[in-house]
Amino acid sequence: MQLVLLKVHLIILLCDRRTKQRFLKIKVIPNEECVPKHKLLIMDMQFNATKKNGIRSWNQVWKLKEEKTCEEYQSMVKDKVEEAEWKYLDVNEHWQQMKNIMMDTAQVTCGLSKGPCKHKETWW
Repeated sequence: MQLVLLKVHLIILLCDRRTKQRFLKIKVIPNEECVPKHKLLIMDMQFNATKKNGIRSWNQVWKLKEEKTCEEYQSMVKDKVEEAEWKYLDVNEHWQQMKNIMMDTAQVTCGLSKGPCKHKETWW
């Protein structure tokens, strides 16, 4: 008569209900210890590809062709550059800060455009 030793694996996995529904298979590898008293856990999960249908917005930079808007933009950029602290910055941080100043100022002076063109023209 042979004595069979059964090992019971206790799997405690904390997750919410939506995540729990994504589990297809969960397996424990018995001979692999990750850290003492812990076994390697392998699971198959299902992920659904989602399509982003968000509205993209961008700065209306074509308004900079107007003299009044262009002068206002230039003066605001000069003021923000003078106020900004440039000490102890490397080149990448310097460019990032300059980009943020220019983009924020363009958003304030020119405004944002949202969504696709409302009046579509046909090519013929």
